[in-house]
Amino acid sequence: MSAPAPQGVRPLVALGFATVAFIALLIFGLGMLSLLLDADVIGVPGLGQVPGVVGTVLATASFAAVLWAGLRRAGAGLRPSFLGALWCAVAAFLGYVLGVWLGAVFSGSDLAASAAAAGGVAAGWFGAVVAGAGFVAGWGGIALVRTRAGRPRWPWESDDDE
Repeated sequence: MSAPAPQGVRPLVALGFATVAFIALLIFGLGMLSLLLDADVIGVPGLGQVPGVVGTVLATASFAAVLWAGLRRAGAGLRPSFLGALWCAVAAFLGYVLGVWLGAVFSGSDLAASAAAAGGVAAGWFGAVVAGAGFVAGWGGIALVRTRAGRPRWPWESDDDE
């Protein structure tokens, strides 16, 4: 009797892994770029941490929602498209920029400073890092569902009787 054909990772599990990977890549990427450029992620002084936190939360929620929309196809018997990774990048980028703007507004900043903070992220390398993290994590989540590999096995674990 042969082993059943391997299936990909379940979409909900892949979504969880990809979302955690997105958060890790986002924090690492923004931190390293800030260190390399010797610049703050949000270059407008006096805004505090709220815009960055709200931006991260909105970027993560946007990323996860778009990835889930692509991974749901697997439940219908269709293979999710790797093009979904591009949409994950766009959603993460837009979510982060909108989150920075909303966080700045809700933390008491005027509209000009809020727009400057969001525009600085959108037009700079920090926005590219957010989009890159969304793309890489989205690609990985889709690959987990699409891949039909089995678990690793040692040679002596074979099902064949010798």
